[in-house]
Amino acid sequence: MPETKFDYIIVGAGSAGCVLAERLSVNGRYRVLVLEAGGSDRRFYVHLPLGYGKLFYDPAVNWLYKTEPDPGLAGNRDHWPRGRILGGSSSINAMVWIRGHASDYTDWGALAGDAWGPQAVRAAYRQIEDNEAGGDAYRGTGGPLFISANRHDLHPLCDTFIKSAGAAGLAANKDFNGAEQEGVGIYQMTIKGRRRNSAARAFLRPAMKRGNVTVLTDAQVSRVIFEGRRASGVEYRHKGTLHQIRAGREVILSGGAINSPQLLMLSGIGAAGHLKDKGLPVVADNPNVGAHLSDHQGLNYTWRMKVPTYNDILRPWWGKMWVGMQYFLTGGGPLAKSINHAGGFFRTSPDLPRPNMQLYMQAFSTLIPRDGERPLLTPDPFSGLSLGLSNCRPTSRGRITLHSSDPFAHPKIVANAYSTDQDVAEMLTAVKFLRRIAACDPMRGLIAEELRPGPEVRSDADLIADMRARSGTVYHPSCTARMGMDAASSVTGPDLKVHGTEGLRVCDASVFPALIGGNTNAPSILVGWIGAERILADA
Repeated sequence: MPETKFDYIIVGAGSAGCVLAERLSVNGRYRVLVLEAGGSDRRFYVHLPLGYGKLFYDPAVNWLYKTEPDPGLAGNRDHWPRGRILGGSSSINAMVWIRGHASDYTDWGALAGDAWGPQAVRAAYRQIEDNEAGGDAYRGTGGPLFISANRHDLHPLCDTFIKSAGAAGLAANKDFNGAEQEGVGIYQMTIKGRRRNSAARAFLRPAMKRGNVTVLTDAQVSRVIFEGRRASGVEYRHKGTLHQIRAGREVILSGGAINSPQLLMLSGIGAAGHLKDKGLPVVADNPNVGAHLSDHQGLNYTWRMKVPTYNDILRPWWGKMWVGMQYFLTGGGPLAKSINHAGGFFRTSPDLPRPNMQLYMQAFSTLIPRDGERPLLTPDPFSGLSLGLSNCRPTSRGRITLHSSDPFAHPKIVANAYSTDQDVAEMLTAVKFLRRIAACDPMRGLIAEELRPGPEVRSDADLIADMRARSGTVYHPSCTARMGMDAASSVTGPDLKVHGTEGLRVCDASVFPALIGGNTNAPSILVGWIGAERILADA
């Protein structure tokens, strides 16, 4: 148990929490304590880029959340992996670096002020990045986070996919984080050298070398301690014992879109009726806590191919040995990358002002049960390729509430996927576009047969039924403690201070005013970066 007095207590060492620890400690004036419920990130499969398949169901690094049965997903309970480890979900994710569409931050600015608008955000990203592709008006160089341009060791089918998508009407795009997001191309990755470049590696580990940063792992916070309405510290469990520790300045919740609203409610901040029903005191009545849950839903279409895919090299024992030798001897090969080499963004209607769908191309397939018995490194016993997609700005909204007042029990997650006609209609159009890409040369000539959903699934009703049966989260829950200038519809203000309290902020994906059209690790790191600026401005 730390005995030192701390200025800031950060709850959670995820993407935003790691950035906060680095930025709040860099001037040497403040002592920072980071409390992480999980353990160290010094694990082989965390640092091996393709190793994230091994982490998908690993309780040692993963919260392993389950949603409530969801009518929108044919009654299925969706599996929601979230990082329980230094680096949070940046230590177990697929490492795709996407900022989001520029207009997403126009939306943020309208809801939360100019500090979160497109100009401020672009400047912040350029400070954050050290992009291998070089600097320009959009990309940054010299920042703490190295971003791989992902130009080498790509599977040959990436080029096939890009050409076929071009034939289907999508232009090639060399930088989804540049002037235009729409089109198809190669994804940038948070990979440095041969290793995952998580937020822990890029931000927290350098901060830990300073004398003013303390990190305590296996320390799960059970509640925020209040003196009146002021957050004065936290209670946490470490090695089976409850401890309390005070913050001289502020407590900052960075547990993510599930843990942060859960902890707010456990601490007395949430819908008063719900808190009273669970036997919890009410510090601040705010029904927005846990509400407005937004997440991207996605699914894959899969084909058997006439040409080799990663299945052919990653399944047999001799192939595993070969790619292992390639990785350890050269630092390259399939193990040194995410499986999502290529992808893109498109509109389901030309009338839309911006892309509303994201593509993922995988020269790989795993036709596995929903809960999955096989890890990523054990693909199907045939040459398979998958094209995936997810909706960028779904209109469906879920909610996180408490099952009980037990701080160590998982909360209740109601995802409410595909609960609006708009979301269903957009996804129906999108899955038809996947088949349109596959029907274009050169991909068409390399396909042996469609395996999922299969050529017999043709009618709109059947496509929608398949969509509901096989869709699931693409691991981007957000907005459950959203920030805004209107206190009646938000949990924090633009400065991330929790309404109705003092000395308490939230800084992670839960404060997104609206869901970003793309992967959410980059904007989570952004929230930590700008959030630190707001905190230091008040110090």
